[in-house]
Amino acid sequence: MAPFDFSVGEIITICGTFSFAVSGAFAAMQKRLDAFGVLIIAFATSVGGGTLRDILIGDMPVFWLKSANYSLLILLTGILSMLFWKRIKTLKITLFLFDSLGLGFFTVVGLQKGLAFDLSPGICVALGTVTGCFGGITRDILLNNIPLIFRKEIYATACIVGGIVYLLLRYFSVEEALVKIIAVSVIVLIRILAVRFNLTLPRIY
Repeated sequence: MAPFDFSVGEIITICGTFSFAVSGAFAAMQKRLDAFGVLIIAFATSVGGGTLRDILIGDMPVFWLKSANYSLLILLTGILSMLFWKRIKTLKITLFLFDSLGLGFFTVVGLQKGLAFDLSPGICVALGTVTGCFGGITRDILLNNIPLIFRKEIYATACIVGGIVYLLLRYFSVEEALVKIIAVSVIVLIRILAVRFNLTLPRIY
């Protein structure tokens, strides 16, 4: 079993995996699924975006098959979420918070992967958006909900803006760790502001 090397990129991936596992577990508990169902939704939410990303760029086997640590992290997070959910006053707020964090972390992971494969900036932003969004899409489809990305909430747009900020900061040679922190913060902040002030994209009908 390959250990985590705890580089900045690895820490970002771990944080994203944890955040989306909590998000998936809490969404499943809202639907009153049993323990097995909660763990399956947590797993699908955590690996959905990264799996699609790796398939698209041909990086096989996909990331979570290369190391059992991710599966163990998701399993542990799902179990802890079930044990402590009654101490959380509002499931909805917790779900939103961890979904936003996962969105930010995994968008950055997708951007890094695109740059590592020497893809163009636009494709890197698209890859980051796919990595950030598809886990939530998978979760919502499995739970028979309309995915957030297809609703009026600003979701994928936050990934795109955060991705552009990430690339711009790299272009101006800002220190890499700071670039990642700022990009994640921008994505999370956009999500919070959009929900707080009911900001939406304009409708065309």
